[in-house]
Amino acid sequence: MIANALLIALALLLACLFGLMGELNFLVPYKRIIFHEYGTVLLLWLGILSGNLFAAVYWILRKFFLNDTGRKLRHIVNQTSGSPMPISLPDGDWNAR
Repeated sequence: MIANALLIALALLLACLFGLMGELNFLVPYKRIIFHEYGTVLLLWLGILSGNLFAAVYWILRKFFLNDTGRKLRHIVNQTSGSPMPISLPDGDWNAR
């Protein structure tokens, strides 16, 4: 899941950067000055943005694609053990952790 989140976050980051490159064409003559003066700030901003984007994508993937994991795993355990009675959880919660 981490690899999927990283791939999606990098794709979104590249899309944002290509969109910015298209919009900021008027700054091309000043790119040496901008990178010399603000290069470290831009790299720091890019690192923070990519970290936050990765965290958001990872959270979304966990929230929407791991909904019934406990129920699915319990079903597999029941089938492999051969016991006809389901394994019970405290308070009958399907998603107890």
